[in-house]
Amino acid sequence: MHETTEETGSTSWSELLSPSYSAATLTLCLGVALFAFNGFLVSTSLPTAVREIGGLELISWAFTLYLVLSIVGGASGALLKARVGARMALVGAALVFLAGTLIAAFAGSMTEVLIGRAFQGLGEGIIAAICYALIPELFPSRLVAKVFGAEAVVWAVAAFGGPLVSGLLTEHLSWRAAFLVNVPLAFIFIALVFYIVPRFSGEIARLSVPFLRLSAIGFGIMLVAFASIMQTVTTEVLCVLGAAAVLASVVVVDRRSRTPLFPSDAFALNSTVGIGLWIVLLMPVAQASTSVYLVMTLQNLWGYGPTKAGACNATFAIAWSTVAILVANIQDQRRRAWLIRLGPTLLVAGLATIVFGFFVDRPLVVMLGQIAIGTGFGVSWGFLSQSVMESARSGERDRASALLPTLQSVGYAIGAALAGLVANAVGYPEATTPVALRDATIIVFAASTVIGVGAFVAGFVLPTRKKNLLAIELRKQL
Repeated sequence: MHETTEETGSTSWSELLSPSYSAATLTLCLGVALFAFNGFLVSTSLPTAVREIGGLELISWAFTLYLVLSIVGGASGALLKARVGARMALVGAALVFLAGTLIAAFAGSMTEVLIGRAFQGLGEGIIAAICYALIPELFPSRLVAKVFGAEAVVWAVAAFGGPLVSGLLTEHLSWRAAFLVNVPLAFIFIALVFYIVPRFSGEIARLSVPFLRLSAIGFGIMLVAFASIMQTVTTEVLCVLGAAAVLASVVVVDRRSRTPLFPSDAFALNSTVGIGLWIVLLMPVAQASTSVYLVMTLQNLWGYGPTKAGACNATFAIAWSTVAILVANIQDQRRRAWLIRLGPTLLVAGLATIVFGFFVDRPLVVMLGQIAIGTGFGVSWGFLSQSVMESARSGERDRASALLPTLQSVGYAIGAALAGLVANAVGYPEATTPVALRDATIIVFAASTVIGVGAFVAGFVLPTRKKNLLAIELRKQL
């Protein structure tokens, strides 16, 4: 009964920094920071690295390999946690990430940078997945939404601080120094893991490593990456369809496996976990077009400089983190269910607003659309993630939790590929006049709006009936 009282009691933000939870909060936020800052550090410093060591034709692979390996690592996170425990899995992954950082930082060729980036991706994918799986273990239910709010703040800080720090280091020291920022962060993370994550006390699970399924996931994401760089629309479509077939097959085979990577009801249309995972996937798929094309369009269509265009794009992260903090105190389950539905609604409304903003040639309207999208993620993402975690079947919570950040990365990869496919089909790269560029942009974001409708529908069919909530409460008491 003590646990039930704790779960339903009042809470404040200061509790995350109390002696009971401060180390856990810092550990999980630092795990997110490794991923968030690393992306911004590399994207800012890598062009300078290319000028020094060459390999311009390979620069896109520095991001592609990182993404593919991070998704593969994330997919294996729950399995590694079960086999060796969270502490050893996190320390091992951090060491892999650290090795990749050092290889890239002291690289003499772009090939060495790519090897380093692959190690970074693998390590960080595992770290992100296991950190998510640890959230319901280290924090009571009443604090989970606040943990997601704190992580949203880390992302917002990274969005501003990452390019600034990397730019200053690259300009005044070296691009290698920008890479090496990760080294002290990794060592601090390892020390915190030893302090906060308990030693694995159970028996080592005798689970086989599903190399075939993990390889298939990597191949599917690689097909998605190929789609974004293909020169013909037909080839792009074939790559996207091939990727969809491969990834769907992995899910089907995984359900029948004795060592599953995913929860048994992943993507099922009759459970909170299954439908919740669809929302987790579809929201980033729809939003990815703004990450890929908004800054570029603002610069080419309205003559924005890099700083001004980047600031407009960053309103998404600011809105997400600000709103996530504001709603984290809400404990009422009915209000949380309503906010989960509101998230995809604002996503669709925001994308439609961006379409309208380009149609009427009003930058302010476009910015309002970005804010609406960020608000949609902010009001729903923490509650949606917590709902998936707490609704998982017995023994499957780790797999459901670990899948969340991995699926988010998959969504962004697929969304970027689909946005590129649409952009190429409507002539965005060849647009040489403002009218042609605006028309192509409108179609790209309109297509994303249609994808967002899928998340909107899923939000309204997500099971949130009283018996669902009672089952969760009963599981907590047991």
